[in-house]
Amino acid sequence: MMAPLLLLLLALAWGAQVQGGYSDHKYSKGDHVPLYANKVGPFQNPSETYRYFDLPFCQPEHMTEKREDLGEVLNGDRMVDAQYKLDFNVDKESEVLCKKKFKAEDVAKFREAVKNSYYFQMYYDDLPLWGFIGKVEKESKIDQKYSLFTHLHFDIKFNKDRVIEISVRTDPSFTVDITEDKEVEIEFVYSVKWAETDVPFKRRMDVYSKSSSLPQHLEIHWFSIINSCVTVLLLTGFLATILMRVLKNDFIKYSHDEETADEQEETGWKYIHGDVFRYPPHKSLFSAVLGSGTQLLALAIFIFMLALVGVFYPYNRGALYTALVVIYALTSGIAGYTAASFYRQLEGTNWVRNLLLTGCLFCGPLFLTFCFLNTVAIAYNATAALPFGTILVILLIWTLVTSPLLVLGGIAGKNSRAEFQAPCRTTKYPREIPPLPWYRGTVPQMAMAGFLPFSAIYIELYYIFASLWGHKIYTIYSILFIVFIILIIVTAFITIALTYFQLAVEDHQWWWRSVLCGGSTGVFIFGYCVYYYFARSDMTGFMQTSFFFGYMTCICYGFFLMLGTVGFRASLLFVRHIYRSIKCE
Repeated sequence: MMAPLLLLLLALAWGAQVQGGYSDHKYSKGDHVPLYANKVGPFQNPSETYRYFDLPFCQPEHMTEKREDLGEVLNGDRMVDAQYKLDFNVDKESEVLCKKKFKAEDVAKFREAVKNSYYFQMYYDDLPLWGFIGKVEKESKIDQKYSLFTHLHFDIKFNKDRVIEISVRTDPSFTVDITEDKEVEIEFVYSVKWAETDVPFKRRMDVYSKSSSLPQHLEIHWFSIINSCVTVLLLTGFLATILMRVLKNDFIKYSHDEETADEQEETGWKYIHGDVFRYPPHKSLFSAVLGSGTQLLALAIFIFMLALVGVFYPYNRGALYTALVVIYALTSGIAGYTAASFYRQLEGTNWVRNLLLTGCLFCGPLFLTFCFLNTVAIAYNATAALPFGTILVILLIWTLVTSPLLVLGGIAGKNSRAEFQAPCRTTKYPREIPPLPWYRGTVPQMAMAGFLPFSAIYIELYYIFASLWGHKIYTIYSILFIVFIILIIVTAFITIALTYFQLAVEDHQWWWRSVLCGGSTGVFIFGYCVYYYFARSDMTGFMQTSFFFGYMTCICYGFFLMLGTVGFRASLLFVRHIYRSIKCE
């Protein structure tokens, strides 16, 4: 299982170097370098994008589409030749792109786009550039003037025979009034200015990450993260010290009880030693949760490995989506093995049903969400709608890679000779759990369990959301990896602490509780999603709203499974340790 994943890491890392600045993009003076128009859409709605020529721009006679890989299509890229002739190191002044009369309905389309702050995105030699298609001017409190930009000026920098940087700006003196629905003759013009630079080709992507890694921004970012982490670790250390002292007292007490025979009745967590290792209800579902959570944890670790070696540089189009699809498919064997192996330890017999449940536990909700959102995107005619060929490729990957590896992992897990290691024998009949106060219930415990891990990551969440659902660029993966490690550690510890407090009041049903408490951070993240959408963003419209909450719900659900698995595994190690430390009759 590890060999294919390591090969994938090497291949993607090499591909990143090839595309991200080490490929042979060499040109001679006068060589044609195509400018690809990618998409247009409302600036505040990053998911709601459309094909560039869905707006009535001047279309070429023969539409030349750029061939795109899986990740680019998943990213919503639909690039076509934009007809601009930006020949290498050739300046141009006021070159006419086209001149024609636009009908009233075309003018209305342009005006609606300007009203909604539409921007365009293009690519030149794999370098992105953006611009707005028009502007809105208030002539009075009621009246507004809508203007369409008709002149684009391209500033391009080169180093010897390679393109280093490109930017585009509009000339405010070249605009057309499109306030009224009437036929208008528009002449689209562009100009090009080339300038030499000494920036090496392998550093040309650095300019896109400068805004996110300016010294003052980076210093504030690090300070915020360190402050949050220190606070959380201090709280964690404080609780750990208390827990260790309490456990030490418990061990001394129980050792004294053993020396004085049975002069007094056992109390506390030792009293339920015959029930604490009783298998949980719904064993198949429980094992499937562990299998899926372990797979998602492995997926996150491999994604971080790729990020730290520089695969996900700014505007490496679709690399992250490609990696997610491929690595998830290759790690399905981990899910199958983990689920089947633990199911066998719990003395489960219907392992086929367990494997089906494992395969559908995360993919099922994700697939249903995708079907709904893809239907919405098709209705909007947006680029987020996946073509049938791409959907077929994903289904083939799931059929030919994911499912076979899941089954192979399940067979290996079923045939494994691992046994559940319980230090204490389980009694035939469970003890009755004594009445407990309301704050010992599942929901209050989940609220307490999720708050501390969430407080360790909430600062970083803003930067991630601004990148996923905005136009910011996230590049500081080292900080994110540190935060992720702290999240895992804090989740494990807080779940252990709550498991101990649960056992101390003689509540032996800790199996599912540890999963729910560990995964409760996913619920807090979803709460942050609601806050971010309504308080920190300008996203509007049914499509953008459905995409945001649809995919964020799936992500939060994935966090629930992953952190729930971490919480249970940590609690299981802890429970085994404390019951091995005492003599249980």
